[in-house]
Amino acid sequence: MAIVKMKKLRVMALAECREDLLGGLQHLGCVEISEPNLSDPAWSALLRRGSSSLAQTRTEIADAHTALAAIKQYAKVKDGLFIQRRQVSEQEFLDPTGKEQAKAVSQKIGGALREISRLQGDEARLTARRQALTPWASLDMPLELEGTAHARFRLMVCPSGTDIGAVRIALADVAAELYEVSADKQQTYVLLLCHRAEEETAQELLRPFNFSAVAFPGTTGTAAENMDALDQSLADNKKAQEAAAAAIVQDAKSRDVLRMYLDQLRAEAEKDASAERLLTDGTILFFEGWAPAESLREVEKLLQSMDCAWEAEDPAPEEIHDVPVRLKNNWLTKPLNMVTEMYSLPAYNNVDPNPLMAPFFILFYGIMMADMGYGLLMFLAGFFISRKYRPKGTMGHLFGLMTLCGVSTFIMGAITGGFFGDFLTQAVLLTTGKEFALPALFTPLDDTLMILLGSMALGLVHIITGMAISFVRKLQNGAVLDAVFEEVTWWVVFLGIGLTALGITNLVLYLGILLVVAGPLITGKGFGKVTGIFASLYNHITGYFGDILSYSRLMALMLAGSVIAQVFNTLGAIPGNIIVFIIISMAGNALNFALNLLGCYVHDLRLQCLEFFNKFYEDGGKPFRPLAMDTKYVDITE
Repeated sequence: MAIVKMKKLRVMALAECREDLLGGLQHLGCVEISEPNLSDPAWSALLRRGSSSLAQTRTEIADAHTALAAIKQYAKVKDGLFIQRRQVSEQEFLDPTGKEQAKAVSQKIGGALREISRLQGDEARLTARRQALTPWASLDMPLELEGTAHARFRLMVCPSGTDIGAVRIALADVAAELYEVSADKQQTYVLLLCHRAEEETAQELLRPFNFSAVAFPGTTGTAAENMDALDQSLADNKKAQEAAAAAIVQDAKSRDVLRMYLDQLRAEAEKDASAERLLTDGTILFFEGWAPAESLREVEKLLQSMDCAWEAEDPAPEEIHDVPVRLKNNWLTKPLNMVTEMYSLPAYNNVDPNPLMAPFFILFYGIMMADMGYGLLMFLAGFFISRKYRPKGTMGHLFGLMTLCGVSTFIMGAITGGFFGDFLTQAVLLTTGKEFALPALFTPLDDTLMILLGSMALGLVHIITGMAISFVRKLQNGAVLDAVFEEVTWWVVFLGIGLTALGITNLVLYLGILLVVAGPLITGKGFGKVTGIFASLYNHITGYFGDILSYSRLMALMLAGSVIAQVFNTLGAIPGNIIVFIIISMAGNALNFALNLLGCYVHDLRLQCLEFFNKFYEDGGKPFRPLAMDTKYVDITE
């Protein structure tokens, strides 16, 4: 497997062929149209960016999202953890009739939502008005009545702690009377009757008590009569909201249609975005882009059918950092895209790390988890979800990787004799009273030192593999001395240490030390020849020692997972009841499985990114994003 070789395209065609050309490229799904460069005055004077209906399409996408959310809310439709994709033909996907029908449904639901929003606003206003009238419900007086020829009626409020008796005493010398209508925790509601000639005087006397006037402009009849009318209006409003919601519920059957419509709009938005990257003068159009060399024949056939002028060439050295990256993987290495994309894609002129990393990642995960029960659960979950729901992107890679790691975990569990820890041993002992144990080559609790040494030995192989890749890359780039003194020197040192430890010979180790000293003397300059020796020794010895020691986490996580599972199994076995044992054991193993599922992934990821990638990996690649029909809810069949 490798990084897909890219070709740079330059295409010129008639402007009238734009939609057909973009549609054909989207059907192929293998051409990325790059952003135009108008820095050249000659080009900018002749051509301009293309236009499209992208803004309108994005508005329709937002409306479709809103319609789907409304169906979920009002029809109580629950989405599962995964989307059940349905298969449609490309002809059905591109059918404008179905799209128009779905658009009508989206607009209908949008209209119902706007009606509900308007009604909810009216409801809030009606409710607020009713709450304002409630304190005056017992007042049997029309609210529009302001007085008679000589008397003045005023509705007023004051703080709830006001002494109404003291207020009446203050009004004793004025032709006025105060009637308490109602009160609540915040305010007291009163009716003031006074002679018109005494109104200003009465107002002045009430001001120290923080009285304020209340008015209901445009309201006729008593408060109780108005409240009855408002109750009827609120009931009508509620019925109207229910009718609008029922209309949305009725359209819930069109949910799948709306989902496909949303995918259609996304495809159209992609095409519109690409259209805006084209350069045109109204008669012709021009664009640059990238296409995989292996797909060039199909692209050529399409461009020739539309009488396009075009050329394809290898990227120039100065364009290497602009070349988009696509990794060519098979069923084994494709799930590792999850790790690579999470870290960063490799540079175009680097190597595809997936096939190099896959054996180690899958093996290390199995070693850390090492349980047949856990491995079986991982395999079944990954396999079932991948087959039934066919998730794409990162989720698809996740469950593909879970399936592979499940196989590795099951195999390592068979080697170490673990099935939900010692679940079978405890279960047989509880039910029959007999001793039972699964066969095992070694166990985490009994062979800890051997597992530790084996983990570090695997780490050494992992590191040497990274160094070998770096060695080849340096030779390809002509850095022969760097390859010899950075990689070969330390291979000789590692080999010498091993031969010395076995008591075979010390000569290889002496040769390695000689190369360590010779490297800085040959490649260094001036006083750096001397300091380079100490720097090389310190950096490499501490670096390699720390790197190899970090692989002890393989043993640590295997041991931790095994011990935690056995602890829960032992706790479940204490009551001596098989039912209680199963409940406690399964609960504890579920917790242990969940913790290890994430913990093993994080530690495995660390070993790949920090101990392996830093030996050879150059990141910074831009993902290849061709114009294609990237769908979320449907799978398009040819």
